[in-house]
Amino acid sequence: MKTRIRRDDEVIVISGKDKGKTGIVLDVLPKENRVIVEGVNIIKKHVRPRPPDEPGGVVERSAPMNLSNVALIDPDDGRATRVRVVEKDGKKVRVSARGGHVIGDA
Repeated sequence: MKTRIRRDDEVIVISGKDKGKTGIVLDVLPKENRVIVEGVNIIKKHVRPRPPDEPGGVVERSAPMNLSNVALIDPDDGRATRVRVVEKDGKKVRVSARGGHVIGDA
């Protein structure tokens, strides 16, 4: 299953407790329909100390969130946009639905 949002894309959260926050996609989990966004959906995880030099304690990290809760940011105007996949010159490319500009390869 391919998603229209990829790693290193800039996205905005459109629903949930972090609505309105933006961040870079760190990882996409297509089978689970989830995405991990930097600085969004922060959880606290209790980590046990591991030798030789890792201390234990409470660590904050980004947790996966549903893919439907984020939207790609249009590179032209910085607002949320949907994504179309269009074939150009024999290659599939992602295109912004708002401006029609190419975002990247599909």
